[in-house]
Amino acid sequence: ISDVVLLAKYAAGKLPLGDFRHEFKTDEDFASPLDLLDVTLDRAIDELTRPIDAIRHQAKTVTVGTSRKEKELKGIIFDLLEELKIAVKDLTYRNVMTVSRIQPAISGVRGYTIYDINNLDAQGNPAEGSTITIRKKGGVAKDMKSRAETSTVLMGTKRTIVSTGHVYIGKGKADGAAIVILPILGENESVSNLVLLHVDYNEFLPAGEKKGVLGYRYNDIRNLVNEYNIHWDDGYLEKFPIADLFSEPVETLAGRIKQLVITNN
Repeated sequence: ISDVVLLAKYAAGKLPLGDFRHEFKTDEDFASPLDLLDVTLDRAIDELTRPIDAIRHQAKTVTVGTSRKEKELKGIIFDLLEELKIAVKDLTYRNVMTVSRIQPAISGVRGYTIYDINNLDAQGNPAEGSTITIRKKGGVAKDMKSRAETSTVLMGTKRTIVSTGHVYIGKGKADGAAIVILPILGENESVSNLVLLHVDYNEFLPAGEKKGVLGYRYNDIRNLVNEYNIHWDDGYLEKFPIADLFSEPVETLAGRIKQLVITNN
């Protein structure tokens, strides 16, 4: 019962999701508090409704098999992670939700690079001697040069991603190509790998669906546009490539919309 109460608080957002993995360490691939709450409730109900004879029989049994419902996470990114033998449980719950949100905007993954991250400090933060090395490349990434091939020093955007632990959705600094970088957790809940994906976006995504994939950025863009005393129209989203909507500073996007409105008037 105590687990059910605690999981309900995580699922409702009343407790920090970062503590979830520490509280409930398991070999099973639970991606979120909701998944584990679902299974825990099933087991609790099963125990309460099971005939007393079955309970007595179970008490005499050395090992008891359990089953669980598993919500399969599917989509272009989750499917690739499965192919690469990377478990969803090694993403934070926040990052699982981010990937789920942005997947409808991604039409293809053209390549990937898996990096190993080493020599973080005791708290899992980048330190002076932290390093990054390439473990594996696939697709178009095989023909691309990486700074990690000439220097193993963890620096720049990748250092920031390791520090924050958040998914990065943006553009490559060298070529401006659309990329998504996923931090993968290892032992001690610190980032042990980065998975860089070279992605293509579905530019035909309707404005209504663009709102969904943008998440909080949609509200931030709209609110800033309203600050210019401009009435918001979702049609503004159609004027920009999805890569720009994901990666450009909100202030820049709002300024571009303002200029667009001034020009059209």
